[in-house]
Amino acid sequence: MRLIWLALIVLALPSSAEELSAKAWLENMSLALKGQEFKMSLIQLQADHIRPLVYIHGKVEQQEVAFLEHLNGPPKNAVRVGDTVTFIEHDQPAYSVQANRIQGVLPPAFAGDISVLEAGYQFVLGGRSRLAGRPSQLVRIIPNDENRYGYQVWLDMDTYLPLRYDMLNLDKQLLEQILVVELIVLEEAPAILHEAYKQDWPAIMAQPTREKGDNWQFKWLPQGFKILVKDNHRLIGSHESVEYIALSDGLANISVYVARAGDTAMPEELMTRNGLSLATERVGNAEVVAVGKVPADTLTRIAKSITIE
Repeated sequence: MRLIWLALIVLALPSSAEELSAKAWLENMSLALKGQEFKMSLIQLQADHIRPLVYIHGKVEQQEVAFLEHLNGPPKNAVRVGDTVTFIEHDQPAYSVQANRIQGVLPPAFAGDISVLEAGYQFVLGGRSRLAGRPSQLVRIIPNDENRYGYQVWLDMDTYLPLRYDMLNLDKQLLEQILVVELIVLEEAPAILHEAYKQDWPAIMAQPTREKGDNWQFKWLPQGFKILVKDNHRLIGSHESVEYIALSDGLANISVYVARAGDTAMPEELMTRNGLSLATERVGNAEVVAVGKVPADTLTRIAKSITIE
């Protein structure tokens, strides 16, 4: 499998790493994350939280299989077979959802079509360093405007797998980091992935039928952001139905909730140290709450732009 992956790289891109553009480095990363067999021991740094993780990826019967284990606290694992991710936690039954990546390791866009990101970002080569004992190349993912945060990723110069990922605010302050402390390249998928492939996991949770709702639209969205999902949610602890809209530019994700205005005071604007912001607005007779890892001003402008068509 490793030889096949290397052959794809040779065919698709220049023969020398010195000749690669920043975008080509990222495209190689996307291929590697989907086609390589590997095991990563990594640390997620997020505000005051430090989470050690193990992530294993490979192919079984030509299908991607991955395993994520949280090493601290109560047992918490996730398994992906193809487009099904199953979550296994100590205090509830295992359940499955449809997804082509396990959330919480690296942005799913890193294994997707890198060209999609060009609407909101530009790619710039940085310097070289040594991470996890391996030489690496820095690629900066710089936002085209102030409506989103910036990112930078260090790629292993041998495998093109990511060794470090940073999310930075507009003042270049670190908000979140994934740091690989050990990367093991495998010749074939390990036994744990073969067992995961054979396991009879729970069926994908059925999505609730969307109730007829108002046709909310946006008069303004930052360049590159698209509507991914529209449905109805019922808030936990109440029977209030809210309209839910998911937005993404490929890297940054925003959730927008619209509810009929009530007597309950709306939450204040919030920004946490890990970059998660929240903004609320009263639009006509509706309350709009926008949440995402983007600047609070972006969320406020999105919330104010919502309208019914």
